[in-house]
Amino acid sequence: MMRSLWTAATGMVAQQLNIDVISNNLANVNTIGFKKSRAEFEDLMYQNLKIAGSPTEAGGRIPTGMQVGMGVKPTTVHKFFTQGDFQNTNNPLDMVIEGDGFFQVDVNGESAYTRAGAFKLDNEGRVVTANGYVLQPEFTVPVETANIVVTENGHMAALDKNGEELAATDITLFNFINPAGMKSVGKNLYIPTEASGDANEGTPGEDNTGTIAQGFIEMSNVEIVDEMVAMIVGQRAYEINSKAVTTSDQMLQIANQLKR
Repeated sequence: MMRSLWTAATGMVAQQLNIDVISNNLANVNTIGFKKSRAEFEDLMYQNLKIAGSPTEAGGRIPTGMQVGMGVKPTTVHKFFTQGDFQNTNNPLDMVIEGDGFFQVDVNGESAYTRAGAFKLDNEGRVVTANGYVLQPEFTVPVETANIVVTENGHMAALDKNGEELAATDITLFNFINPAGMKSVGKNLYIPTEASGDANEGTPGEDNTGTIAQGFIEMSNVEIVDEMVAMIVGQRAYEINSKAVTTSDQMLQIANQLKR
């Protein structure tokens, strides 16, 4: 059996994953705080038919070997945490992080992290995500609040109609040594792993931590044109590998017809 059949098949499987990743990026092009991903690949093992440097009968050395590759396999789906575009909403509970950092929210007693700063108020007046996860540190807005102000260093205050402060807290942001190593759990949330390292708490605007801008939301960092080009390349790569399978099959057919 020709090895090219299996080699080309690995290429087709790899491009299926590539298109899956691109499709997810495009599906989330308008998701607040979404970060795009990229599928990455590596070549498989090689069959050594002739080893470079082997001695020859004349006493010399073979200058180059003969290796035949066995295909490709996916290695990782890398997530990129570059800044997305900002959209002005004038909503006092909408916040973006200008720079590095994540908001921390409480998910059933466990900490999770997000870049999506489109917060709401629940029935108790607490600042929460769209899924009801409470922003940390927890902040409850009094009923008589007329305005909410958030400074760039994270100071959140509820003001009455006279501008007097009714309640306040200081929002802290969290950084990771390797944010790409975090696990995506859906709902715009990430949780740390051994690869990402532990969360490092910081004050907005200090120690390489981003600042907070009120009244804006961060859109996804997906570039539609880049994804469309990558989709075309992936589609053509899949097509080329399918042609290799077809060609291998035709060569086998010719071999089978040598003796009739």
